[in-house]
Amino acid sequence: MPDNKPQSFESHTKWEPWFHFFISPIFLIHFLLAVKDLCYTQGQAEIHAVILAFAALAAIFRIRIYSLKVQDRLIRLEETIRMQKILPESLRGRIGELQPGQFVGLRFASDGELAGLVEKALAGASQKEIKSQIKNWRPDNFRV
Repeated sequence: MPDNKPQSFESHTKWEPWFHFFISPIFLIHFLLAVKDLCYTQGQAEIHAVILAFAALAAIFRIRIYSLKVQDRLIRLEETIRMQKILPESLRGRIGELQPGQFVGLRFASDGELAGLVEKALAGASQKEIKSQIKNWRPDNFRV
């Protein structure tokens, strides 16, 4: 379900409560407790517990990264289609020069601001610089 709260440069960061405030802390605490146990009792079971806890912690972060990468690919596709419709011909041929992070930043730009921000991106503006220059924020309510 989309989050329909207003967004801006200051408020667009997405916090996923299940991931950021429940799953990650639990797995991190479990890993730290396993390391503590290993420090006090250096048996084979404790070594296995640390390895398993680390693997689980690494797995949840990799899973999160995979979903963010898929989202970035979709953003790139959506923005490419939008840019092909909106940008002047002189910029349409240069869409492929944009970096993935720049696409991510440009998704928040209104249609009227897009061409100017694409020019800045092509000149080397970073994702953060692009987002900070947006005047009319276009919310992304389906982000992960």
